Amino acid sequence: MKFVIPFTFSSIKKLKSRSRPFSSRFRHKKDSSLEGYLEWIGVDLTREEYLGIVSRSFVNLFLSLLIIFSVTLMIFGIKSFYLIGGGLALLFAGFISFSQLAYPRVRISRKEKNIERNLIFALEDILIQLNSGIPLFDILTNISNSKYGELSVEFKKAVKRIGSGEPESKVLADLSASSHSVFFKRTLWQISNGLNAGSDMSAIIRDNIKTLNEEQMIQIQNYGNKLNPLVMMYMLISVIVPALSVSFMTVVASMIGLEENLTKGMFVGLFVMVVLFQIMFLGLIKSKRPSLL
Repeated sequence: MKFVIPFTFSSIKKLKSRSRPFSSRFRHKKDSSLEGYLEWIGVDLTREEYLGIVSRSFVNLFLSLLIIFSVTLMIFGIKSFYLIGGGLALLFAGFISFSQLAYPRVRISRKEKNIERNLIFALEDILIQLNSGIPLFDILTNISNSKYGELSVEFKKAVKRIGSGEPESKVLADLSASSHSVFFKRTLWQISNGLNAGSDMSAIIRDNIKTLNEEQMIQIQNYGNKLNPLVMMYMLISVIVPALSVSFMTVVASMIGLEENLTKGMFVGLFVMVVLFQIMFLGLIKSKRPSLL
């Protein structure tokens, strides 16, 4: 999947060119985690260039939002509109810049989960082909051309290097060292060691599949244990609290004689809060899903 920085509308090449004045202000830092993330994703950007793009985006967003918020507040006759507009612009631009800075790490996390989700199926495919007598290089080529998501992309890198003359064991060892996925790293390391030792590849793959299946069962049990308190929290905030709030607001509004518009606003605000929580809950459930499922 093509790498696109959130809330930017130009190509990486154009963003890099336009952000040079900002990039030059950052000093090179050795062993930067951001540099490592960008390198593993395969983006042609250095740490300084990426920080320059984020800085330029922050300045542009802040100025644009400052004008929009200030003019809107001025039209509605809000006093100190420029201060409130500046605060809102700073808040929104800061949040977006923080999202851009965290995006490479988020992208790697998604890539890891995509690799691990397809790892067991790919290993079973490899085992079937090994038992059929197909050479390992041809198997890696078949896997790279199959629909195993990011796993196929990683194997394409290995096939390209092996095709240029590098030893299979060395290429797989390098791929293991550069990977951020623990299970993928361990699998490639065992295959590489097996090639160096001349071991039976079918036995190695079979053992890896067994180990991953056991890990998958552990992850499922842990996932179930995590879901129990989440479901209780969901029932409390999405069902019980709104029901009690509606009854409470109805009684209070009738007793103290709240204005109709204010009462409607309170109910609309409660509805929006419940909808936002539902969306947040769905995202939380998705983030807690085991990587091997």
